[in-house]
Formats: sequence, structure tokens, C-alpha cells
Amino acid sequence: MHWTVYLSGEIHSDWRQQIIDGAAALNLPVSFHSANTDHEASDAAGDFLAPQSEGFWRDHKSAKVNGIRTRKLIKDCDIAVIRFGEKYKQWNAAFDAGICAALDKPYITLHDEKIIHPLKEVNAEAMAWATTPQQVIDILKYTTS
Repeated sequence: MHWTVYLSGEIHSDWRQQIIDGAAALNLPVSFHSANTDHEASDAAGDFLAPQSEGFWRDHKSAKVNGIRTRKLIKDCDIAVIRFGEKYKQWNAAFDAGICAALDKPYITLHDEKIIHPLKEVNAEAMAWATTPQQVIDILKYTTS
């Protein structure tokens, strides 16, 4: 059985590539998708919609355009991995976790122990909490075999 995995969250490290490479090394029957991880392109996703604007309305338009992709990929995934980093607040990742919960999509959270408390509700709905990409690979290996 082939699984589709949605990778959500923090975009400032190589955690996605570690999981993709680890799964490939084990020939796991998975394919991966994610939101646009190019921060500037994501912020500008709605810029082609007239009229041009800054601040709230620019973010609003871009969030809606980005949401087209995000909602489709989450609806179509078998499982999501949602990464929370320490440096930035990933409100979008928390929102993705909420969408997964609402759609009854299983998800794994990936984050350090230092942010357990602020993520307690997000973790309460997760099927697993991992602290390393390798743990996610191990979960994927187990669940897809």
C-alpha cells in the first residue's frame, strides 16, 4: 500500500529532506507533499490579485491562495507530519493540525521538548510526538509495512 505524507510547518531547517531521504533509503512506499516552502514566494502568493496592497490585505490574499494548495494536500494525505521549530511561532502549522483533527486525518507532531506546554492541545490530538526526523522515519517504516 502506498501512503501520501503531508509535511507541514517550520521551513528554516532541512527536516523535510531528512525524512524524504530516510524514507527513500528504506524504499518506503510513500510520497511526500508540502506547502510552498519558499518564504518569499509564499508571502507573495496573492500579489497578482488587484489591487496591490500591503500589510493585512496582502497577507490575507496570499493566505487564501496558499490555502488552496494546503487544503487539497491535507485532504488527500494519509498522514501528516507537523513540525514546530523553536525560533518562530508556526501558527500556520497549528492551523494545519486543526484541519487534520477536523478531517480525522492522523498526524505526527515533530518538536523539541522545550515547547511541549504551548503545544499540549495540538499534541493531544496527534497520533505520535517525535523529537527527531529519524523517529518520524521509524513511524513511517512501521505503519507502512
